[in-house]
Amino acid sequence: MYEKDDPRSSLATATATAAPPPDGGAAIAAAQYFDLHRLASADGSTGASADGSTGASADGSTAPSAAGIAAPGSSGPRSSASGSSASGSSGPDARTVVVRAQNVVLAHTEARDGDDLDNGTLDGELAVLVTAASPAFTVLTGDGATLVESPGLVVVPPGASRLTVHGDGPLVRLAEAGEPEWRDRAVNAGAYAQDHPRVALLERWPEPVGAPGVRFYPLAAVPDDPARFGRIFRTRSFMVNFLPETAGPRDPQKLSPHTHDDFEQLSLAVQGQYVHHIRTPWLNDSTAWRDDEHVRLGSPSLAVIPPPTVHTSEASDPGVNQLIDIFSPPRRDFSQKPGWVLNADDYPMP
Repeated sequence: MYEKDDPRSSLATATATAAPPPDGGAAIAAAQYFDLHRLASADGSTGASADGSTGASADGSTAPSAAGIAAPGSSGPRSSASGSSASGSSGPDARTVVVRAQNVVLAHTEARDGDDLDNGTLDGELAVLVTAASPAFTVLTGDGATLVESPGLVVVPPGASRLTVHGDGPLVRLAEAGEPEWRDRAVNAGAYAQDHPRVALLERWPEPVGAPGVRFYPLAAVPDDPARFGRIFRTRSFMVNFLPETAGPRDPQKLSPHTHDDFEQLSLAVQGQYVHHIRTPWLNDSTAWRDDEHVRLGSPSLAVIPPPTVHTSEASDPGVNQLIDIFSPPRRDFSQKPGWVLNADDYPMP
């Protein structure tokens, strides 16, 4: 587990301490792994399993079925729920992969200059994760246009919106899993045909302070601070932690295996390579026991880590490595740490 002086120690739940936990006797879901670059093939080719699940290799190699999960065929909700795309397409539809967890949908687009990404008309907020490799883009809503030219988090209010792209690079969008036009196109939609009983369902946090509008939180305004865990922002439905870039592999004697009681963790690798170490606790049914997993993925890639698995991610590239962690609902434990949530004044706690 975490070292006692690690600022994350003893933090394991997203729900209020007094709230009853989800079903702790239910079966434990399998972790899921997605190689987003290989899924977003330029020719729109497919080859997915029905539920989007992947296998895990115990020797640290890439999960063998991760490359075979097909990307859905749409950059936004304007296309059919089937997620099919025409073979040979090189537009944003063929370069977008949609993956979901219980409460959040993630769309990863290998965007190109001139792309028009239609987000549809959403009931909840949309978040856009902007990294150093992302292109500039303009957010278009009914209230006007907002140009984004640097890394950070963009929060788009409910309603109709679209993104006009001004360069090449990755863009990551988050929507609530309750948005059917996003949810139904996820490559792993079958894995959530039924809610996972160990995961707390999303209840939106309070409305943001001030008038509705596009909000941008630039990373450049927030220097890294070793007393704070990453750079954390939250919305009504999501928490996003931009972890710092690290040079070279992680010290294998200083990993941080830990568990979460009632929420999933989405670990998005945006630079370098990681080995995700996952251990599933044994329950009474020995037929459901799983071997430990040690799954190596490059970037961009996504691991969806279920509770209450023991997990830690080990940077392994000799160059630069970086993860972004995503949670839904926002983590109450992180939110209670003074100074950790950088936009807490805009997004109050319940």
